[in-house]
Amino acid sequence: MPFSVVRQDITGMHVDAIVNAANTDLLMGGGVCGAIFRAAGQSRMQEACDRLSPIRTGEAVITPGFDLPAKYVIHTAGPVWRDGDHDEEAALRSCYRSCLAIASVHGCESVAFPLISAGIYGYPKDEALDVAEDEIRYWLRENDSPMEVSLALWP
Repeated sequence: MPFSVVRQDITGMHVDAIVNAANTDLLMGGGVCGAIFRAAGQSRMQEACDRLSPIRTGEAVITPGFDLPAKYVIHTAGPVWRDGDHDEEAALRSCYRSCLAIASVHGCESVAFPLISAGIYGYPKDEALDVAEDEIRYWLRENDSPMEVSLALWP
């Protein structure tokens, strides 16, 4: 169950799928979301997302990668951090599970995640990292999956 943390720009990663930390309307945003849309081809990515939106927090959907090296982009809507008492952790865990499940269904052998919700959504980075590592490792173990998963932290 290969899992690694890397310092790399997710938009340049040669994996089957990268994960986009999206909003529920799947609109191009800032941060990693904006970088993914620009690298993929903004208009085509937005058209694909428009057909799938809106999604709920913790849910995931998949689109082609278009101009990215990755074949797919898996979009998930992470929770906005309020104070930790509004089920943010459960929602964040759901993001990772949903993404890994959809990657598996689409035959992905390699997936790269950003640190979901740790940017403009305000989730404390150390806690977000703990949730990401725990949920990814748990999913790989429980599903006996050989999938290679990277957690790409901004360089």
